[in-house]
Amino acid sequence: MAVQFSGLWSSMSTGVLDGLVKSPRFRGWALRKGEQQLHRKYVVENADGLPARIQEIRCKALGNLLHSVNRALAEGRISPGVRRALIKNFIGGLVIGETERQRPFREEHGYDPPTFLTISPTKRCNLQCKGCYAASSAKNENTLDYTTFSRILRDKKQEWGSRFTVISGGEPLMYRSEGKDLFDVLRENQDQYFMMYTNSTLIDREAARKMAELGNITPAISVEGWEKETDERRGAGVFRKIQRSMENLREAGVPFGVSVTGTRKNAETVLSDEFMDYYFHQQGAVYGWLFQYMPIGRSFDVDLMVTAEQRKWMLEKELHLIFERDLFLIDFWNGGPMSLGCISAGRSGGYFYIDWNGNIAPCVFFPYYIENISELYRSGRRLSDVLELAYFRKIRDWQGSYLRDGGKVQNLFMPCPMRDHHAFAHETVMAFGAKPMDEEAALALADPQYHGGMMKYNAEVQQALDPLWEKEIYSNNPQR
Repeated sequence: MAVQFSGLWSSMSTGVLDGLVKSPRFRGWALRKGEQQLHRKYVVENADGLPARIQEIRCKALGNLLHSVNRALAEGRISPGVRRALIKNFIGGLVIGETERQRPFREEHGYDPPTFLTISPTKRCNLQCKGCYAASSAKNENTLDYTTFSRILRDKKQEWGSRFTVISGGEPLMYRSEGKDLFDVLRENQDQYFMMYTNSTLIDREAARKMAELGNITPAISVEGWEKETDERRGAGVFRKIQRSMENLREAGVPFGVSVTGTRKNAETVLSDEFMDYYFHQQGAVYGWLFQYMPIGRSFDVDLMVTAEQRKWMLEKELHLIFERDLFLIDFWNGGPMSLGCISAGRSGGYFYIDWNGNIAPCVFFPYYIENISELYRSGRRLSDVLELAYFRKIRDWQGSYLRDGGKVQNLFMPCPMRDHHAFAHETVMAFGAKPMDEEAALALADPQYHGGMMKYNAEVQQALDPLWEKEIYSNNPQR
């Protein structure tokens, strides 16, 4: 038992580890060991010198993910093939050895590379959801060619040591290029792990079987609430299709999560105990992402954003779900302590975004670009050259200064430059002449009412969340 936990995993073959993981006794020991290492790293050692409460939140959230995976294994919701692929691709390829794989980049550039990329390989989608950031539909033919897609995946692995990719859209399962589809991408990159945001309506039994066979993907399924809320935004009958898709994934043994969009209309519903119990315990979701509605896509509506008071309530509820209900549920805005702020623009440990046209933006929700991946490759440059763009460096400088302004960690409950500090985002886009990725982003940029609405929202959120930040992080939990 004295063997270091990471050393144990890295020193054994996939077959041996698979045999051990099937044992409840070993899983219990590994779970305890994992929790101990998380506590030691974040709370005891705290190498970053962060306020203790931030580290406690990070530690607890990651511990919840360990418990969630253990429950899925214990309940037989992860098939043997997927289990072996998880050990090889996720634990062996992503969790263990990342620091060493990043070493060549670190020595060349003096900082750590991004951990992953988010790629939307196609704008095509079989649904037309209100507020979709991609404004997708089945009529859209915008698609990243397979050759370029494959090169991006190869380059990020070779240059950064990155073996994790997020696939968004459009609907990823509608991707077609050069006679290939998404399953070909997965099959040809078996040493990488993927998470796919999906409406799930195309996950029939055959699609679920293929995912189980390949083992290197987990779907994050979009849900809006109950049947009324889901069908209202996504279309009649979509809620029931989602339930069938989840059943197909459970039967095939493919772990999945949920991706929830919180709006002014549904915030209380999607964070209710009943909703959480339904998706995490009855449907078997392993993880959950919560995206607060961002008014940038189709028919953007500032008034559909959660109010400042709703956002404060959501934050308090989310902390309750993490600490009292032991759920791995991360809000990409309120959850800034988990990631130590904004992770866009290729930040160390973060990502940047490439869309179906090859345009490269800091983030899915920061849809303004100055570089295109096809043009970058044609000019003989590398994927890593994106990180040296002055536009991206400006955003990363802001991230660093926001995290440690005057030596004090700023309010990580409102970390987003586009949503929570819109003046900076707007000024940066204008200063660098960044181009909108689509018509909706162009309209938002040119609309003074949009800009004014975002600025008003920022002030209201700051007034609501700054006192909570001081109380939660500093007043009740002083720096140790």
